[in-house]
Amino acid sequence: MSSLAWIDFDEAERQRAQRIMALFQEREGRDELGLGAIRDSIADHLFPGTSTIQTRLRYMLFIPWLFRTLEARDIPESQLRTEARVLEIRLADALKAGGESNGIIGRDAGPRLQRLPSSVYWAGLGAWGIRLFPGSADSLFVSLRSLKRLRVSSDSEDAAAGPRAAAIWNQSLPQAPKDLLDRAVFRLAADEAQFIIDRLVATQPAALLTLLAREGINADCDHIWTHPHLASFPAPARRLIHHGEIFSNVMHGAALLYNLVLSELRSRDDWAEDYRERIATWTAEVDLSLVRNWSLDDFWDAVEHPGHSIRPAAKRFVMQWLELVVENSTQIASAPAARQLVEERERRLKTSQSRYANHAVRDRWTGASGVNRLNFRWSQARSHLRDLADAE
Repeated sequence: MSSLAWIDFDEAERQRAQRIMALFQEREGRDELGLGAIRDSIADHLFPGTSTIQTRLRYMLFIPWLFRTLEARDIPESQLRTEARVLEIRLADALKAGGESNGIIGRDAGPRLQRLPSSVYWAGLGAWGIRLFPGSADSLFVSLRSLKRLRVSSDSEDAAAGPRAAAIWNQSLPQAPKDLLDRAVFRLAADEAQFIIDRLVATQPAALLTLLAREGINADCDHIWTHPHLASFPAPARRLIHHGEIFSNVMHGAALLYNLVLSELRSRDDWAEDYRERIATWTAEVDLSLVRNWSLDDFWDAVEHPGHSIRPAAKRFVMQWLELVVENSTQIASAPAARQLVEERERRLKTSQSRYANHAVRDRWTGASGVNRLNFRWSQARSHLRDLADAE
């Protein structure tokens, strides 16, 4: 109960806890070896406000539009929450009616939808200054009546103070389409795209995402380090991308080894053989000269982010794995020191839920955990940039 109270009363920690819980549902978010803080620091530098479970950019407008329809209602908090959920589920139906098929949150779940679009985009709405209310959606429902009173108050010494304090959404938010809940599409109107770009410029001026959005740079590459315009990016972004590429490549081997050992412990020869082949491919692709000259000190300095704390144990793990890679990457799949390092890291993080120690947990393992290369949410940023480019 004490932990629930802590979450309830501390808004920043509440949102942080929600973000951590959400990561368990994200493909790249499966953080078996405790590298999440490093990964998210890089992603939040380059593409702030994004999340790996975001689908399409226009949800950044759908959510405030839907919530605005509730703000004039004089109904209890619990009913507001219920009606907001109904609206978000109706939105999925409207998108299907509009001809959309990919990227609809709740397309198949319908009323059984567990994670609403508002929870997926809430943090991003705040990071981009579209949402001005500082709390969670739940706290907005609790505060809505008092915000309305503040908004209409006329006895304030500063006539503008009330409306400013009561603002929930950015005042330049475009108007919602009149048929939003009948037929909706993901394509942005030109003024909607410009509003989002303006918000990025105002709130995230140094982010690479903002530069790419403002300049209309849209590229269909798998990783940000293969972007055709990489050479023209600002120096801080290029520095971070350079480090991110090496980090992603080097630590991918540790993730593959973790999965190989679990496959062996499960006596799944077919899985194990697949991971041995993948490790061999990874070994052949690692640029050892680049890795040997990689400055970890400069890496830690570059990735430092006020929203994330990278623990010393995570830094030690990265350093020790790097040393093993440099020492003998070709034999790393069978190297006792490499296997021991990965096992100790996982046991320390998961304790009683370690797949090494807990047979029941291991038996539920389905054969792949965190095996995708880290791309620092470039996939979501690329999708959002494409939506901006397609606006009309």
